[in-house]
Amino acid sequence: MSQPLRAVLGEDQPIMREGIATILRKAGIDVVAAVDNAVDLVHVTQKHLPDVVITDIRMPPNLEADGLEAVRKIRAERPETAVIVLSQFLEASYALDLVGDDPSGIGYLLKEKVASPQIIIDAVERVVARDSALDPDVISALLGRKRPQDPLAALTPKERQVLALMAEGHSNTGISKQLFVSVAAVERHVTGIFLKLGLSQTAAGDGQHRRVQAVLRYLGQ
Repeated sequence: MSQPLRAVLGEDQPIMREGIATILRKAGIDVVAAVDNAVDLVHVTQKHLPDVVITDIRMPPNLEADGLEAVRKIRAERPETAVIVLSQFLEASYALDLVGDDPSGIGYLLKEKVASPQIIIDAVERVVARDSALDPDVISALLGRKRPQDPLAALTPKERQVLALMAEGHSNTGISKQLFVSVAAVERHVTGIFLKLGLSQTAAGDGQHRRVQAVLRYLGQ
């Protein structure tokens, strides 16, 4: 029998912290530590070496982006650690900052979505599998930004839909189910997106999320 996933949780609000811990435990995930500040979050992660770290962005000691700084440090020391950050507000810049050049094993969720247990469990499973789990509302904000030279201007509405679902972490099969089209149709849209953005598969990187990596990098310019 395989060992259960091991998680470390960082959240300064006791009710939220206990609620998330309960959701994880009911799903068979071992919450090895739950702390209320970013300093302890780094320390317990270094001690327990969990599969995934789930943390609020704004938490003590400074009540600013301390959680984000903590996961940056954690990922720098141990890149294989999957992370999910939770935010009370839609802050797309934080998502781009977190993703950097590689979205593999990274999740960004709005706290309001955590009320649905399956959303956070799905996110944990995705990031541990080295996929991404980016909140659809954050992706929409990124795609809707106005810039002097919009790299997405040449995309059709359907290609924008596919791009958004790619960025959330969906596979071609997952996108086909979301949009009620064939996998072959999705593949054609994906090819069209990369041609229009001038992004080759080599430039996008290797693995299942090479497309997301390229798209998010482009959106972050």
